[in-house]
Amino acid sequence: MNLLAILFSFGFVVIALFLSAAFKLGLGKDLIITSLRATIQLMIVGYILKIVFGFQHLSVVILMILLMILVATKNAAKRGKGLPRIFWKTFLTILIVEVITQSFLIGMHIVPASPQYMISISGMIIGNSMVIANLFLNRLKGELDMRKEEVLLVLSLGGSIKQSIYPILKQSIRSSLIPTIESQKTIGLVQLPGMMTGQIIAGADPIQAVRLQLLIVFLIMTAACLTAIILGFLIYPGLFNKHQQLEIKGWK
Repeated sequence: MNLLAILFSFGFVVIALFLSAAFKLGLGKDLIITSLRATIQLMIVGYILKIVFGFQHLSVVILMILLMILVATKNAAKRGKGLPRIFWKTFLTILIVEVITQSFLIGMHIVPASPQYMISISGMIIGNSMVIANLFLNRLKGELDMRKEEVLLVLSLGGSIKQSIYPILKQSIRSSLIPTIESQKTIGLVQLPGMMTGQIIAGADPIQAVRLQLLIVFLIMTAACLTAIILGFLIYPGLFNKHQQLEIKGWK
């Protein structure tokens, strides 16, 4: 795709702006900012990746992945505002998920330990973990706000911290995973995933594209489950003080 084609693609943004104005949705500013940010960020990342791929050095790859994790953590932690040490718990969660998945992929020789594979797959893993963390934190806070009395009742009857919070934790984890599970149910029937579509457009064998996409589908599903579970179990002890009393102040 040449530069002229990219410029023409902004026609879709113009259509969205026209529809926003016609129906008085008030999204014009957001659409423009989002489009410009996406263009600038992707262009910068493209040049950075070109440099990183040229180095072919593991330390550079690790630095790039850590930077991605930091940005994802900063975004996800906003949903957990008010929770103790939420930034570092989210960072640790995404880091653990990244290490587990990449270790399996490289250790089992499923993909080579090259910058092209490691950074590209890490981007999908980290991005998905960020979304799951956002969904989980949002649902956890909502559930605790609604079911605070339930937690206090269990504690007052002599229940442990884990017993009081586990039903809420389980519901929050389940809810955060629903979008991932539902979207993967219709892969191939309703939607063709981006990686698979990109490979086919680039001229790759459709069967090979499907095989690689299946790897990514299963990887994302596992990363989503790991993210929600690890983050949940890192967070819940901090919801209680040393006297085993629930503390959820400063959330709103």
